[in-house]
Amino acid sequence: MSDKPFLTDIQTIRDRARAHMEDGAVTQGYGADRDKVLEVLNEALATEIVCTLRYKRHYYMAEGLNAEAAAAEFLEHATQEQQHADQIAARIVQLGGAPNFSPEGLASRSHAEYVEGESLEEMIREDLVAERIAIDTYREIITWLGSGDSTTRRMLEEILAVEEEHADDLVGLLADAK
Repeated sequence: MSDKPFLTDIQTIRDRARAHMEDGAVTQGYGADRDKVLEVLNEALATEIVCTLRYKRHYYMAEGLNAEAAAAEFLEHATQEQQHADQIAARIVQLGGAPNFSPEGLASRSHAEYVEGESLEEMIREDLVAERIAIDTYREIITWLGSGDSTTRRMLEEILAVEEEHADDLVGLLADAK
């Protein structure tokens, strides 16, 4: 057991809160490199936007024998990717940054690529590749954040779980599309 006290003197905590209240949610105890976290979150935001756009295109362009089921899955995934983008943008603002929604450079900021795919099978494959990229990058970001920014880490862990579900869904669609 540590000799260090469990909690800082409450008056010290109160004084710090008053002295730095303009910093909002980011307190002295924030242990991550905020500028780097904001950069990484803006890349994640770009990735989620690109994925939303790709899924929307696939939703509208799906045709063929299993198109109805695939289109429904694409639309559901597009909606969830947009929710992820919204969560990430809100966290960026909470950390005192500005979410980058600029279409200029969107594809270069994104970890995933925007590949349209010609056939239903190609669309599913491209979406699966993008999900696998998101899974790997979110895992690395989560590990990198460690305990330095537990709020962002937990948010990304929740998003990661949904991305893993998307990958499972797509593997099932891929088997049906063959």
